[in-house]
Order: sequence, then C-alpha cells, then structure tokens
Amino acid sequence: NNPTAGSKQLNSAIAGPRLDNDKLYRYSYSTEVRLNRPTGSTRGNTGFRISSDVDISLVWRNPQIQDEQLLRLQISNVQVESAGKRSRKNNIFHGSSAESILGKVRLEALQRPFMVLWKMGKIRSLYAHKAEPATIKNLKRGVASMLMMQLKSGKMSEADASGKCLVEYKATKDQVIRTKHLDTCKTQEMGFTTHSPVLGISGKSTSETVITLENGIIKSADVEETHILSINARHKAATKVLSRQSLTLKKIEVGPTEVAGKDVASVVKSLDDKHMSVGVMVEKVKTKCKGCPNLMDTWKAVRSQLEPESLSKAEGPRSFLALLHSLRKASKSEILTVLRNCSKTVLPQLVDAVTSAQTPSSHSAILEFLDFSKKEGLVLQERFLYACGFASHPTETMLQSLLDLAQGKIGSTEIKESIVIIMGALLRKLCLKGACALPTVLKVKEMLLAGPDSTQMESEVLMYLLALKNALLPEGVPVLAKYAESEVGAFSTIAITALQRYDPQLITPEVKKTLNRIYHQNKHIYEKNVRAAAADVIMSSSPSYMEVKNLLLSIGHLPHEMNKYMLSKVQDILRFEMPACKLVRQVMKDMASHNYDRFSKTGSSSAFSGFMARTADVTCTYNLDILYSGSGVLRRSNMNIYGQSNNAFLHGLQVTIEAQGLESLIAATPDEGEEELESFAGMSALLFDVQLRPVTFFKGYSDLMSKMFSISGDPISVVKGLILLTDHSQVIPLQSGLRTSAEFQGGLAIDISGGMEFSLWYRESKTSVNNRGALVVIGNVTVDTGFVSAGVEVGFETEATLDFITTVQFSEYPFLVCMQMDKTTFPFRETVSKQEKLPSGQTFSLKRSRDQLVPGSEFPLHQENSNMCKKVFEQAW
Repeated sequence: NNPTAGSKQLNSAIAGPRLDNDKLYRYSYSTEVRLNRPTGSTRGNTGFRISSDVDISLVWRNPQIQDEQLLRLQISNVQVESAGKRSRKNNIFHGSSAESILGKVRLEALQRPFMVLWKMGKIRSLYAHKAEPATIKNLKRGVASMLMMQLKSGKMSEADASGKCLVEYKATKDQVIRTKHLDTCKTQEMGFTTHSPVLGISGKSTSETVITLENGIIKSADVEETHILSINARHKAATKVLSRQSLTLKKIEVGPTEVAGKDVASVVKSLDDKHMSVGVMVEKVKTKCKGCPNLMDTWKAVRSQLEPESLSKAEGPRSFLALLHSLRKASKSEILTVLRNCSKTVLPQLVDAVTSAQTPSSHSAILEFLDFSKKEGLVLQERFLYACGFASHPTETMLQSLLDLAQGKIGSTEIKESIVIIMGALLRKLCLKGACALPTVLKVKEMLLAGPDSTQMESEVLMYLLALKNALLPEGVPVLAKYAESEVGAFSTIAITALQRYDPQLITPEVKKTLNRIYHQNKHIYEKNVRAAAADVIMSSSPSYMEVKNLLLSIGHLPHEMNKYMLSKVQDILRFEMPACKLVRQVMKDMASHNYDRFSKTGSSSAFSGFMARTADVTCTYNLDILYSGSGVLRRSNMNIYGQSNNAFLHGLQVTIEAQGLESLIAATPDEGEEELESFAGMSALLFDVQLRPVTFFKGYSDLMSKMFSISGDPISVVKGLILLTDHSQVIPLQSGLRTSAEFQGGLAIDISGGMEFSLWYRESKTSVNNRGALVVIGNVTVDTGFVSAGVEVGFETEATLDFITTVQFSEYPFLVCMQMDKTTFPFRETVSKQEKLPSGQTFSLKRSRDQLVPGSEFPLHQENSNMCKKVFEQAW
C-alpha cells in the first residue's frame, strides 16, 4: 500500500476521502441534547452533554479498492454534564464523575475500541462487542455517523445512526454540507398516531452537518438537528428537541501500522475475535424503570378520580391517561386482577381505559373478562364496543375479535347491533391507514355490503345501514342509494345521512338522480324529514344549476313547515358562504326562482350555521337544523359540531332527535305521507366520526302513554365514558445515537344525554341535549439513556358544558319555538414541566402553569329565534 497524502487525493479528484496509514488522528468530540418548548428561552432548556476524546486510525485498506478502509476508533476522557448553565444547587451533574454516572461496566464498554468500514466516505459496517449495552453501541454509532460524507454534490439514500434517509450533499474544495431530509427516514421502530389530523400531532424536523476539510482530512464536523412536535388543536402546546454533535481535530500523531489481509472479516477477527458487525442504525433500548409504580399501585392512586361524579372534572381524564400508560406496560394477568377487584361504579371507566390501551395483553384481558352471551353487563359491553370504535390505531386482531363476537352467542340484540355498527367504524380506520386488503377487513367488508339485503328484519337492516354509515366504503354508495328510495322512512333517513358523509366526488350523477327523485317525490310520497335530508345532500354535493333551480322552485309547493325549512336552508347557505352559495346566487338572479311569494314563507322550522370557536389552530363550526310537523310537534332536530385544522375535517358531534306520529296527542292532522306513522321518538349520536347505536325514547302509542305518565323529566344517557382522543407514540433516533421518545395523549370524559318532555296541560314540548365534557391533553418528550434522562412535558386541560334546549308552545298557531344553545364559563389551564434524572436518584424538576377563565356565551341563532324566545319567556312568567 502506498501511503498517499490526503490533499493529493482530493486534487486528483478521487471519489472518496482517505486516511493516511501510520497516523493517529486525535479528535475532541461532544454530543448534547436539549429539550424545551419551541418558544422557550435557552435558559429553560433541560438536557445533558457527553464529551470525550476520539482517536481514529487506519487499520486496513482494501488492496483492490483504495477507498475501502477499516478504521479503528477509541473513545476516552468521557465527561457527562448539564447542557445549559445551571446554578450549583440546580446542577445534578455537579461533583459527579463519568464512572459514577455511567457505572464501571458501561464506561469500560464505551472506552473499548470499535471499528468502522469506511468506503467512499460512507459507513458500510460497524464492528463492536455484541454483548455491549445497546446504549453504548448506539453512542458509538453516533460517533461513526460523524464520518458520513462525500466529496461531490448530489442526493442519495443512505443509512446512519438515525435511520435510512434521503441525504443531499453540497461540496466545495474544503467544505461539505450534508442536509438530511428527516421526513423520508426509515427507522427500526414504528410508532402510531391518531387517524384524524384534527386531533393529531404535527412534526417538523431539520438536520444539517457542516464538515470542513484540510488536506482531505476532516478538520471539523458539526451537526445540528431539531425536532418540533406540536398538538394540532393547540400549536402552542409543543416541544422541541435540539441535538448537537461536534468533532474537531486536535492533533495528528504517529499511529499504529496498517494490518495486511485480503478481506474485512478476516482482519476484524484477527484483531479481536469478539468484534461483530452490529449495524449502523440505532437499536432499541430497554430501560428498566426503578421505583416506577406497577399497575395496581397506579390503580389505587387514581380510582377515586374515576368515580362517575369526578368525570366532568379534569381529574377524570388526567387519571385515565395515567392509568392508560400503566395498562400499556402491564401483563394480561395484572389487568385481569384489577378488573376482577373493581367496584361497580368505577368498572365502566376501567373498561374504557383497558380497551383504549390497545395492547395485545389489554385486549385479551377485556375479552376474557366480559361475557357477551349474558344479558347482564350490558353497560360494560357497550362501553367496550364504543372504546373499540374510538380506537386510535385499531388492528386486524381487534376487528377479528368483533367478527368472532358477532358470529357467536350474544345475550342482547342491542349489543349485537352495536358490534356490527362499530365494526363499520373499525373498517374505515383500517382502510384509512392503508390496511384495506387485510383478510379480516375483506371479510367484514363483504358482510356489511351484503348485510341489508340478507335479512327481512327491520332492526337488522337498520344495523347494517348504520355500519355502512361508519365504514364509508366507496362500494357502499350504490347500496345506500338503493335504500335511500325505500318506502320505510327509517331506512331512507339513515341511507341519505350516510351518503351525506361521503366525499362529494363519490356522489355520482346516478346517486344525484335518486336524491332528486326522493326530494321531488317522482316515484313515491316521502316523509318530510327524508325529503329534507335528500335536499341537504344535493346542496352539499356540488349541485348543478338545474338542481339548485328546481329546489328553489319547489319552495311554496311543499308542506307548510318544510317550505320554511328549505327557505332557511337556502338563506343559511348564502349567509355562511357554503360551497353552493355562488350557484344559489346565480339561480336567484332569475325572478321565477327568487320572488317575494317564495321567500316570505312563515313557519317555525329553521337551519342555522355559526362559528363556535376560531383560533389560529382550529376552526370549530356548528349547525342546527329543526324541522316541525304542520301541527307544531318536533319532527327532526339535528345539531352538528365540526372541527377543521390544516385542511383536515372532523365531524366532532352530531345529535339527532326524531319524533313522529304524535299528532293524535293534540288532535292534529298529520302531514302528507305521514298519516300511518307509528308513534316514536328517539335520539341518535355520532361522535368523533363514529356513529353510535341510536336510543329509543318510546315506540308505539301504549309505550308513549306509559312513559308520559311515568316520565321523570330526567334526560336519557346517549353516550357516557372516557375517550382516548389523541394518541401519538414515536421514537426519534437522533444522529448522535441517543433516542427520543415522544408520547402525546388526549383524554376526554364525556356525558351526552337527551330528553323529550310533553305537557298536554300546558300544550308545550321541550327537547334537550346536554353535553358535559372534560379534556386533558399531555405531550411528553424524553431522552433516556439508562444512566441519565431528561424530559419536557407540555399540556392543557379544560372542562366545559354545552346545553341545547328547544321549547315549543303549540297552544295557538303559529306556535312559538325558542331554541337556546348555551356554553358555560369554563376554566383553561396550560402546563409545562421539565426534568433531569441521574441513577443516583438526583433529580432536577421545574413546573409552571397558567390558568384562565373563558367566559360563557349563548350561541347566536337567527333573529326570528331571539324574537320568539322573548315571547315564550314572557308568557312563562
């Protein structure tokens, strides 16, 4: 081998950098990691720095390929210290040596030489003792990654400690800039995130290495890598990881002579037979948590906060999240022990938490604990199913277990319905994450699509239609279009409201024709609420000029209250500037469509949309549609809340109350097409994109009469429980070889109830929808090496109440209707805490919080409603 000076090689345009033989290159090396909020001052950083000397020498050069070199690296003079300036009192590293922090075994392993195969400036292999702790091997990978370079500009995919990523080089004579596109990185550890971006986490990462060369040798290399993670619903709640590495040449000395050999493997073996190729990318590290509470300890600490009366307070969801973390680490037997020793009042909340954990152990434990063949335990079974429906990252196993339940013995028909409906929600989530071709998914897809035609039972057809409403399969559109034209009102309503949830691009011209036939009653006479639902879908699915014109021309020829509803709908589209508003304005230029006779229709039905909240992060809107019968009895009330963030859309809540066949109570005449309807009132809820099983208040005249005389006025619970709204887990391997763990969870305690009261004496009806909720979101980012850990936690919490009450007085015509939508004053708290910890038990921690009160308000509805409320409450007094 001819030793050639590095400068000559560079000048002769050789592709890769080389080291000279018989030389020892002595470098100083440091790596540090700092954690904070992105906007926090540098004084608020938490973190640590590891510094050392690194000796690099050439061991062997491939005789055939001069650019393939085996390098020997040795770390020495290790120091571990605080990354920032700290007073002695707050500096947990003060007075500690590297040995006291790392421990003798780890320090010896870190200072043991390792080898790197360096080809054309790229790390091809890393050789170390396999038995060394994973953290130590990772730190060595971090040092080796500093040598990654090339002497010409260009882009390519390459692997270093942080994974396999697309890397861009910009090279000049004495400098190389290496920019890593971190969003392209493939790493060893896969995390998970919430399916809805509105409830999810955004990440922004950068990585740049600046290498300076002198005579073709690395003189210095500096890396700066940042990772910012923020909660989409509140970008202020964010964390920043800043990782820096620095390698600086101190001096060149006489070094060991080169070893002869034909290939790398034999050379490595001859030097140290314990050395093995261990891979370049960071490997998983199992850190044992000393003194961490086990599941039973956590359970004892939080169970009192999970009692039903605590759920509307922030302590409820906060305890739920603490329990969730513990459940995710627990074994099946530990989980079963807690489930079997739980009081009746707290058990439903524990079922929510165990199901939300979504680990193989927790899922297996809950399925063993619940017995679906029995009628008892209905509440627990339903809570398990709803928690499955809200699952943040469901698996094929979860769907398969529901399929097995559906095909097995079930004690309650209501639970059978819920299982199938929730299977639809899981199907959609699995398809959204690209798992639509899994065997179980295909099986369930086939079952749901064939379901409505496979049975004669009305309740089962409804069950399959609701499941399709959750699944939103493109193949489901023709099935739903067919049932939209059904003569059974309940089938039509569900099928049409399901079509409304689809992307407008999937509402084909054929489906549009069907909806127009329903609205204009070309084939059959339909109930008002079915026609109103069809009009809603037509208007929200890129309607044509003629479709809008025909809808406008129909106003004046519809049943009395429906005229008013359609008029309100058109005015709402214009006022709230919905997608169809331009076309509506165009059509209204024609006096045949837009005239006083048509636009002066009176009545009490209405449609109104408004803003609930508008922040820099999320826009929250609501709409409220109410349709009455000509006799003054409520026909349909529909309240929706939507969230929008970063062009993503979330249907947060839909509560629909339907009533029919009540005209006989007040000796009134039913509207056209509704003469034969059975007395019925019920409520249906859709929560965070998941349709739940509807609740019936009464069905049939005798049921109505018995409930009217025994009615307590207490609302009926529609959904109650703890929901894991935000769930994000990832490991970010840093180029330094350190691993950052990020966990963001958001827990919501929710209680939605609804009621319908009638007073024949006062000729008044009242419907109420009460929403109570407490939300806690916590984001935790930690770097834990096993010998030192640092972390930052950000979070926010709030408690809120939203009531929607409709009072109707039908003692005279036109009857008086007053709608109220109230939000109470609610507290909002933001927190940030930072921590550093050494194995000796020494810790540094800092916690700050900021509280504010957000004033309550009554949400505005149209002016007519305000005028009517004044009259209603004047009369009441």
